[in-house]
Amino acid sequence: MARETEAETLAWRVEGMDCAACVAKVEKAVGRLPGITDIRVNLMAERLSLRRAEDGASAETIERQVNALGYRARLVAPAEGPVPEHGHGGCGCGHVQGGGHDHDHGHKNGHGHAHSHGGIVHAHGEEEELPLGTPWWQRGKARLVFLIGALVVAAWVLAHLLPALAGWFWLAATLTGLVPFGRRALVLARAGSPFSIETLMSVAALGAIAIGATEEAALVVFLFALGELLENVAAGRARAGIRALAALMPATARRETATGELEEVPVAALRPGDILRLRPGDRVPSDGEILEGRSAMDESPVTGESVPVLRGPGEPVVAASISTDGALRLRVTRGAADNTLARIVRLVEEATASRAPTQRFIERFSAWWTPGAMAASALTMLLPPLLFGGEWGTWFYRGLALLLVACPCALVISVPAAMASGLSAGARRGLLVKGGAALEAIGGARSIAFDKTGTLTEGQPRVTDLIPLGGADADMALRLAAAAEQESAHPLARAILAEAEARGLSLPPATESGAVAGRAVQAVVEGRRISVGSPRHAAEAGAALDDARVAMLEAEGKTVVAVLADGLPLVLIALRDEPREDAAAGIAALRRLGLRPVMLTGDNPRTGAAIAGMLGMEVEAGLLPADKLRHIGLLRQAGPVAMVGDGINDAPALAAASVGIAMGGGTDVALEAADAALLRGKVAGVAELVQLSRATLSNVRQNVAVAVGLKLVLLVTTLLGITGLWPAILADTGATVLVTLNALRLLAWRPRPA
Repeated sequence: MARETEAETLAWRVEGMDCAACVAKVEKAVGRLPGITDIRVNLMAERLSLRRAEDGASAETIERQVNALGYRARLVAPAEGPVPEHGHGGCGCGHVQGGGHDHDHGHKNGHGHAHSHGGIVHAHGEEEELPLGTPWWQRGKARLVFLIGALVVAAWVLAHLLPALAGWFWLAATLTGLVPFGRRALVLARAGSPFSIETLMSVAALGAIAIGATEEAALVVFLFALGELLENVAAGRARAGIRALAALMPATARRETATGELEEVPVAALRPGDILRLRPGDRVPSDGEILEGRSAMDESPVTGESVPVLRGPGEPVVAASISTDGALRLRVTRGAADNTLARIVRLVEEATASRAPTQRFIERFSAWWTPGAMAASALTMLLPPLLFGGEWGTWFYRGLALLLVACPCALVISVPAAMASGLSAGARRGLLVKGGAALEAIGGARSIAFDKTGTLTEGQPRVTDLIPLGGADADMALRLAAAAEQESAHPLARAILAEAEARGLSLPPATESGAVAGRAVQAVVEGRRISVGSPRHAAEAGAALDDARVAMLEAEGKTVVAVLADGLPLVLIALRDEPREDAAAGIAALRRLGLRPVMLTGDNPRTGAAIAGMLGMEVEAGLLPADKLRHIGLLRQAGPVAMVGDGINDAPALAAASVGIAMGGGTDVALEAADAALLRGKVAGVAELVQLSRATLSNVRQNVAVAVGLKLVLLVTTLLGITGLWPAILADTGATVLVTLNALRLLAWRPRPA
């Protein structure tokens, strides 16, 4: 609880939300309650979180408000820490019971006592709490469709056998649907959403009854209920894709006891430090470090990489990967709720709640569209009879049909459905994108800026040459350089230390260690001030170097480091960091996609040019961190730019770019630092991200075209009297189902050779 604001953070599981419109209804209804702020509704995670002031509406009041809308709210443990910073976006997700990562330990209400919610208040009796995996035809929405459908069929049969009774069955079918939908419309109107789809449908159906068109009223109600059900079933596939990731985790693990015996325990009981044993073919139950054994690890469930990776003692393994051919003994490094797979699922769930710019525009448009359409419907009913002598019944009927044409469901769901499917498809391929905005930005990038070390290269430079200067002993100079680098985590420092270790050199202690940003490391070793840095820094310090030798080494793509002792040069150390195996192919793929790849590196211009020449890309070298930011700004002048880095040293540039992409194998930094992460750590993944983004944006355009196109056609045909009530609602239902099914095609997305 944030004491200074006297507010607490609470979270509910909200089941039954089908689309972005549902999210908006919940947010608006809860927002009208006193003392409620920071409302966040995540459709994919089926989660509502908010801050409640001490004198604000109670947890029970909030829950009743949500349940009255036709959903089921179940309080979970009060959320810890700040409410996640994501908006109320959505996806084309249907209703899915249970599942997810909601951690329902000890449900408590806002006042701290046990609050199990065994009896949940259900609006309209539409749905009851059913176990996970219940078939769609056993749910309340399906039963309502079956009942209305049976009454419609009975009415149709009686119309041919006993016409006098048929009208009553048409009316019964209409009222069967109008009771729950009409009550929901009233609740929504009181909660601040007077122009809901339920309102439009209810007004149209009641108007049809008033003019004696009970057959069409019944068909309108039936098709509306059927549309909700179809949207529910089809869109549920998107959420199921995320649940499938979570389902990759094994239920139990084989843990060693203090006596060395094995016990079978639930994965949720694992804690850092626990020792586990895996048999060949077992799935890793949590992130860990191998203590004994070697095995080819199939990491495709997490990274999408189909080729197993050999892992041995001291190396990390990630949850849900499979030990294909070896027995392993490993130590748990992360608990079940915090392992890599759980964090990926959590991040993808949060990403689906982040709205893309296109989605935000459509939501703003829809907020004006519906009341505008109702006004247009009223004018259609009134103006032709009043001004031109039109027949009242005809134009009243056309006005009602226009109400149904105005239903914005298909348009509202068109963007979030595609975005959610694209995000899910990317996660399965090791392409983690943190929201629709980032996914949209990647596809619109004109240039891609790359850091060199650890991004385009392996990040594991090795010493290739030691060139003594002024008669110095090479090993002695390397020993002093390694001593000065002991506190540094830079890849070049690690390479120098590795070379010293390989030569069996013992390192003396170093004092007064420090760094000149982007230029050198300095320390006092055995009474001498040692400087390990770039030739440029050495020259600025007044040291005389063999410039020809330096130029030759750099032309070979090697990085040259000069070691100075009290300002005098001792040795030149040449290091080379080989390009990643797929770097050249990845850069070529980006070029074929029409993008401009540029290397931004702090390395010297000759080395940068040599590596860039091998990869076929432009280069800007000799850059300090501030220079990288400046070049990102220059690139942005020509259009959106994506920055690809290792997520550690490149954080400022990643943040400055239109979209930041981190290379990493599921590390904290790779998952948290940028807008997107390539969990396989391959350059080719950047081109795959661009393809995924463009495929998603293409899907969005198709969905919007279908939704708007059908509306325009029905608008014209309705005003001309060609189509009536039931074709209007059928077209809206059909458009909603079409855009949802089209979005679900993205779940099967695979990158194509660029």
